[in-house]
Amino acid sequence: MSETFELVLRGSSVLIDGAFRPAEIAITGGRIAAISDTHLIGIETVELADDEVLLPGLVDSHVHINEPGRIEWEGFASATRAAAAGGVTTLIDMPLNSIPPTIDVPSLEIKRAAATGQIGVDIGFWGGAVPQNLGTLRTLWDAGVFGFKCFLSPSGVDEFDHLSADELDLAMAEIAGFGGLLIVHAEDPTVLDAHANDGGADYRRFVESRPDQSEVTAIARVIEGVRRHGTRAHILHLSSAAALPALRAARAEGLPITVETCPHYLSFDEEHIPDGATEYKCCPPIRSNANRDLLWQGLVDGDIDIVVTDHSPSTAELKFAGDGDFGAAWGGIAGLQTGLAAVWSEAQRRGIPLQQVVGWMSRGPADLVGLTDRGRIEVGARADLVAFAPAQEFTVHASDLQHKNPVTAFEGRELRGVVRSTWLRGRLTDDVPHGELLTRA
Repeated sequence: MSETFELVLRGSSVLIDGAFRPAEIAITGGRIAAISDTHLIGIETVELADDEVLLPGLVDSHVHINEPGRIEWEGFASATRAAAAGGVTTLIDMPLNSIPPTIDVPSLEIKRAAATGQIGVDIGFWGGAVPQNLGTLRTLWDAGVFGFKCFLSPSGVDEFDHLSADELDLAMAEIAGFGGLLIVHAEDPTVLDAHANDGGADYRRFVESRPDQSEVTAIARVIEGVRRHGTRAHILHLSSAAALPALRAARAEGLPITVETCPHYLSFDEEHIPDGATEYKCCPPIRSNANRDLLWQGLVDGDIDIVVTDHSPSTAELKFAGDGDFGAAWGGIAGLQTGLAAVWSEAQRRGIPLQQVVGWMSRGPADLVGLTDRGRIEVGARADLVAFAPAQEFTVHASDLQHKNPVTAFEGRELRGVVRSTWLRGRLTDDVPHGELLTRA
């Protein structure tokens, strides 16, 4: 080919169509213009190092950025820096824990205005489905949100109420009416109330307060609603493998339901979490090692579709409130920058290839939200790309991360896989933010 492109990336191991092979990637106008085994001409040419592979940028559809309103927890600038450092080029921001939450068009516009000019990667937004906005969800959909998040039990913040069983049914009927997507934090409040305890430093007691049955019961209710209304539904942050048989049966039935899990559920287990170590607190909780094995098997078998971080940071003061009391500490794990390395490290130990991990964390989430121009290396796709050194090891230190607060459950953990460079639309991510605000196509 005699055409001259803006940028050519050359690598001995490029992930194309689910397999690694030598290739040259030509980029013009922010998109992949050509893929070739032969010499392509670029105004600029970058040769990847021998120990680097070229991956599509990851898509993380479950991130709490918290701006505006709780910017001391996280913000658009710090979150997108962390994303780029971790190989993530597209984020979809949750409607909480910002103030106001994204539950109507004016609050969406406030959030978009807050993000403008300071995002280092692309960002879209989920809307919220709460009791107060049922019947008006179509306006948010038409304004470009990617779907609607709801809680079936208290969310942890007063300004984002959970849906009762009847309200869930109303929301599912409404969303099905315009072909939207409902994403669900599925824990049943009745089960949680029946197992509530007085907290304390014992991690096992915390897990007992949020048993598997809370997820199993809530997910069964979602499946019933999908069957009744035909609503597209997505189960967020699956923690309990006990729910997999019901989900597997629902999907075999042809119901439009998808499932995600998170790096912390795939990396940690209940048996190795020390008492008082509230950096590991999240809801639903990290469960047993046997449960973790079943989650991995669910991914391999296709019962779980994607892996996203549920990056849910807070200040250190909130995360360690109560001096080790799991009942008092904020529940949420900051894992945006470490997600790829954490999942790859454990996957490699289990003999799972890198291309499968990348599929769960790039193409899968992109397809979930309808952004099919990214999460893959193919002609016409966005030139969102990552140079990744899969064999390089490092130790996680919170002080080295780009997250606003130096708190991570991965502190001191030895991981494998380092992001060396991240390109957004063919341009290296740097200190000049050039991310875009996304709306649903």
